[in-house]
Amino acid sequence: MSAQRGRDMLVKIRNENGDFITVAGLRTKTLNLNARLVDITDHDSVDQWRELLPGSGVKTAEISGSGVFRDGASDAIMRTAFFEQSHLRAQFILPDFGAIEGDFILNRLSFAGSFGGEASYELSFSSAGSPSFTVI
Repeated sequence: MSAQRGRDMLVKIRNENGDFITVAGLRTKTLNLNARLVDITDHDSVDQWRELLPGSGVKTAEISGSGVFRDGASDAIMRTAFFEQSHLRAQFILPDFGAIEGDFILNRLSFAGSFGGEASYELSFSSAGSPSFTVI
């Protein structure tokens, strides 16, 4: 796989028509996949080395990003989803690698601005079910 441009990574959310639209204004995008470990170490563990139970931890996906506030259609969907704490169908696309898609809840939405600068925002989605991975 060749090097990738960060700007080619996309965060998309489903609108009321069922179409995926790109979240406007994002400059940075991050996808974190996590798995909580289940420690099964006991007094019989060899030399007291930690032992882990395979396939037993809780898995999560988190999408976050920050960028310039645009007040576009995607911003309206996110504001509504945050205040209602409703599920959003979201995609995180990594060109030439794949796409993660699933139901997410918007758990952080921050707005900021400085005198003489642009208005910016940050957001964070947490998975609310099992996301799927599709090779692109």
